[in-house]
Amino acid sequence: MALKLQVVFDSKDPDSLAKFYAEALHYKMQDPPSGYPSWEAFLKAQGIPESEWNSGSAIVDPEGKGPRIYIQRMDTPKTGKNRVHIDINATSSSRTPKSERKKIVQAEVSRILSLGAKVQREWEEGDDYWFVMLDPEGNEFCIQ
Repeated sequence: MALKLQVVFDSKDPDSLAKFYAEALHYKMQDPPSGYPSWEAFLKAQGIPESEWNSGSAIVDPEGKGPRIYIQRMDTPKTGKNRVHIDINATSSSRTPKSERKKIVQAEVSRILSLGAKVQREWEEGDDYWFVMLDPEGNEFCIQ
């Protein structure tokens, strides 16, 4: 039996980065615990100081299939290339003709650019086609 997986990002602004990835991945912000109308209400009830309310944020796949993504505040700056990154698979199959896959990938790149991402570079090798992107905090991810 496989173990449950959570992906964790370090961030300067967890709430903002969580909202970016929720939109980019078609995820949603994780609901607050049962009995609380919002995370703010939960945090206040737990006595968490307001200055700590943005120390972490989580997003989840609304269908429950993908991993939970937790984004935690870290004050240390990003100094180099990610050792791990996510790939967004915009196309459903490698059997789709490359010309069609390129159109799908380019449309997804345009959508995610509108959320605040940047293109680092475009790659095309043989039958493969993808973009290396940067999220609003400079973390690399790919769209293929």
